[in-house]
Amino acid sequence: MQTELWILFKKAVSFRTKGLTVFPSHRLPIQQHLAVYQQGNGRRCCWTNFLFVSFQKLEAKALIKLNFAKNNDGKYHCPVLYTIFTNNSHIVANKVTGNVFSYEAVEQLNIKTKTYKDLLTDEPFTRQDIITLQDPTNLDKFNVSDFFHVKNNMKVPDPDEEKAKLDPAYHLKTTNLETRETLAELYKDYKGDSLLASTMKEPEKKKTDKFNAAHYSTGRVSASFTSTAMTPQTTHEADKIADDVVRYQYVKKKGYIRLHTNKGDLNLELHCDKVPKAGENFIKLCKKGYYDGTIFHRSIRNFMIQGGDPTGLGTGGESFWGKPFKDEFRPNLSHTGRGVLSMANSGPNTNKSQFFITFRSCTYLDRKHTVFGRIVGGFETLTAMENVESDPKTDKPKSEIKLLSATVFVDPYEEADAQIAEEREKEIRKQQEEAEASAVKIKAKDDEKPKVFRPGVGKYINMTATKRPAAEEDDRPSTSSAAKRLKGKSGFGDFSSW
Repeated sequence: MQTELWILFKKAVSFRTKGLTVFPSHRLPIQQHLAVYQQGNGRRCCWTNFLFVSFQKLEAKALIKLNFAKNNDGKYHCPVLYTIFTNNSHIVANKVTGNVFSYEAVEQLNIKTKTYKDLLTDEPFTRQDIITLQDPTNLDKFNVSDFFHVKNNMKVPDPDEEKAKLDPAYHLKTTNLETRETLAELYKDYKGDSLLASTMKEPEKKKTDKFNAAHYSTGRVSASFTSTAMTPQTTHEADKIADDVVRYQYVKKKGYIRLHTNKGDLNLELHCDKVPKAGENFIKLCKKGYYDGTIFHRSIRNFMIQGGDPTGLGTGGESFWGKPFKDEFRPNLSHTGRGVLSMANSGPNTNKSQFFITFRSCTYLDRKHTVFGRIVGGFETLTAMENVESDPKTDKPKSEIKLLSATVFVDPYEEADAQIAEEREKEIRKQQEEAEASAVKIKAKDDEKPKVFRPGVGKYINMTATKRPAAEEDDRPSTSSAAKRLKGKSGFGDFSSW
């Protein structure tokens, strides 16, 4: 009988639902396996599936600690064949010792020779003690229909989704024209019905102006032309550019902040004109008082000092927007020199509130951490902070280094917002003046009615202005023929005298 296995993940968060413990379905790297334990009546562990475990009491002795071997590059590999473990490697473990090997090594040195002794410690074991951690040839794990939670229709309730389902329009994501007309007729007949009213919501159109209008359209015309679920659109509308993109175009200055610590003050210059997102996050958090009373939880001499975590553990902190924001790498911003201010993160595009200040050049951190400022005053305070001894195991300063408060001297984002608001007001006034001028022209044109000279057909024609009086024709001497003759003799003539 093949041994049923369970893998506990280091970053998995379990919760109870219907008597089961459910783990997230994302596939984690090999190095994040923590332990395995045997469960006779459990389900098969699958990389791409939820882990469902019968919620029963687990004894500590049922857990097996796995021992992974690393090479000089810090990569996990087989300690016998020295092959690096990847997502396509066949990996097994010894239940007795917990040592992890590639299946090729166990197959060649243990199974085929029938010598069941650990390849590192020489401890005896049985074939049933071989635990399969990863088998790329096992295609059953990719068959979604065989998954336990799919067969038993087990779903994890999402609070946001359950709340959204209360809205009657939840199931009407896209409706065609006929459906909208039908709902409109029903709404007329049953006017005041809140259930029908919720389905009559038109999609909100993005308001654009001269500043946030993109050079491309929303694509609704082409989408409605090819889709029967959309209301036909015949006019192209410019798409809306994100507000931050528009605002950051007006940020042309540096930001200046003073951090007040129990060791002294630090004057910071922020590169808001080059890395606007990180700069705005830091300034907004300082103004909010987010950093007030926090400690620098990590300090390594000749390297850096790190802070910005309200919990003081190095695992907390949130950005001003409540979610991580992307990295901003610039070729002219580097971790060169002492006093460089940079964002701490847990991987690409995971910037939150934590930051660090370098004690020396760390150019190997370039394009890994966002440099968004530097110290321009208070280097003696930075030296005093560096001189505080730290715990060699946790790198936490033995005596507390606290950030008391922060003072913002220059906030270029407020100036940018004020400039945008002023230009928008000017644009609105200009459009109003043009609209008024055009309305006056139209009104003046309408007021200019043609003058009536006589009744009937041709009443708008002034006959006295177009017809010359007969008396003038008779009284004027006839000199036209003489003039013609004089004019004719001025040249070679018309041969009339021949």
